[in-house]
Amino acid sequence: MHIEFRHLRTIRAIHEAGGLARAADQLNITQSALSHQIKGLEDQAGIELFVRRSKPMRLSAAGLRLLRLAEQVLPQVEAAQAEFAGLRAGRSGRLHIAIECHACFEWLFPVLEAFRKHWPDVDVDIRPGLAFDALPALEKEDVDVVISSDPEDLPNIVFTPLFDYSPVFVAASAHPLAAKPYVDAQDFRGETLITYPVDRARLDVFSQLLSPAKVEPSAIRQVELTAVILLLVASNRGVAVLPDWVVREVKYNSDYVTRPLTKKGLRRTLYAATRSGDLQKPYMTDLIRLAGQEATRLQTQ
Repeated sequence: MHIEFRHLRTIRAIHEAGGLARAADQLNITQSALSHQIKGLEDQAGIELFVRRSKPMRLSAAGLRLLRLAEQVLPQVEAAQAEFAGLRAGRSGRLHIAIECHACFEWLFPVLEAFRKHWPDVDVDIRPGLAFDALPALEKEDVDVVISSDPEDLPNIVFTPLFDYSPVFVAASAHPLAAKPYVDAQDFRGETLITYPVDRARLDVFSQLLSPAKVEPSAIRQVELTAVILLLVASNRGVAVLPDWVVREVKYNSDYVTRPLTKKGLRRTLYAATRSGDLQKPYMTDLIRLAGQEATRLQTQ
């Protein structure tokens, strides 16, 4: 027996309308065409699907079985059709984000909260891009956006600047280095450096300052949360280097000091890496816009 979606729609329509004429109007076909379709389906089944002597017309036991199938299958088909229509119109889709910047979780959550209200039909997920190679995952379409400060020249991958930031030195106000107007790589000798649990190649303090100068701190202590890093720094258990937007409140706390790295300071850019074709999607454009707005808000507080 060959059952098509139109057969299931016919069974459902006749059951709901209670007769061929109203069902034909509902399906936008002629009553003759509807009768022919029913006869062809009954010939396939080898059994009557309707009790024709009753008024209103009702389903036989076999017809009720097909109705149950229609009620299971058709809503799923209609939901898929609606989803595809949303994809074509740019209202729905998938936005899986990988983050190579550990501190960015705190900045990104307000962005995604605003994004959720604008795009409720977009499936959003966050994957820490520290546990896997984020950019290859982007190329393979395992993720859709990578937040990174290390752009690469890759085919069909676009790095859109989100905002600039400065990595800054953070120490307790009683720390000897607090008296300096800025710190250099050599100042980290003999210090315990408190960092996020990230490979050192992805930490600005190493990639931009210590590794080029071939300087190694006396110890490295890895801590997951920014608040705990600041707590340890305030207790003079070590020093840290964090993005300026992360430590904006530290500037007004007498327990800490922040200092530039090098006399000129360091400047970095955070990017959203996407596949070039995805930049045409309205929700992707909106995500980048919201990210820039949130960054501006943080930096002006």
